[in-house]
Amino acid sequence: MRTRRFGSTLVPAVGQGTWHMERDSAAGNDPIAALRAGLDLGMAHIDTAEMYGNGDVEELVGKAMQGRRDEVFLVSKVLPQNASSQGTRRALEASLRRLGTDHLDSYLLHWRGRVPLQETMTAMLQLRDEGKTRSVGVSNFDEADIDEVVLLVGPGVIACNQVLYHLRERAIEHAVIPTCVRHGIAVTAYSPFGSGSADFPAKDPTLLRIAKQRGVTTRQVALAFLLRLDSVLTIPKSSRPNRVQENAAAGELELDDEEIAVIELAFPLAAKPETLPML
Repeated sequence: MRTRRFGSTLVPAVGQGTWHMERDSAAGNDPIAALRAGLDLGMAHIDTAEMYGNGDVEELVGKAMQGRRDEVFLVSKVLPQNASSQGTRRALEASLRRLGTDHLDSYLLHWRGRVPLQETMTAMLQLRDEGKTRSVGVSNFDEADIDEVVLLVGPGVIACNQVLYHLRERAIEHAVIPTCVRHGIAVTAYSPFGSGSADFPAKDPTLLRIAKQRGVTTRQVALAFLLRLDSVLTIPKSSRPNRVQENAAAGELELDDEEIAVIELAFPLAAKPETLPML
């Protein structure tokens, strides 16, 4: 699988998201088995957050990692209302307990809130210096936010910006991706298949045509389109091992220029919105 730079580390271009994974468990799927299957396929990047299932998802991830922590590039996130100086510390330590580990590979601010950014980043960098996380990053930051946080902490400190990005929502291509590239910050695409439509991408005619020609699936084509940009990595979520295998294979699929042009025509970049889209 192709890799992407995430701070000082190379990680797989396709990782594993976990948002709403507790619902999958309740529905009879086996998220622990799915996460382990992903690790077997080289999907070492696992992303979670204290918000997901009010901590239940971190516990699921912890169980999936048992005996395999050294295989995982582990990322979690602090809620903005918890991101005060002491609140950030408490939140990270609680995440570590649920995950059953003594450190994260990266710790992100989930989105900006009322706590001053400098207070949050000072706390996160202290935790990094203590070895409780190996890097720090942000999520749902627009280009102005990115410039501001880099000005606060200096160049080369922010490892990633995790943002909404899929074929039907390409807003970050206007300024967020270029700003992250300028600062050497990885862009992690969450919800890379969008949300709210069971037919997408499975029944999209453009993706179906390309998938048939290449002998792949529409999901793989959709992920490969996002991965055409060297700064982007993705974290699709699935609690079904067959879907995990499908996602992993997308990390090896490279679209040609003609295919990319056809997809861009079918899913055109809309005008830049006033605010950064997020879920």
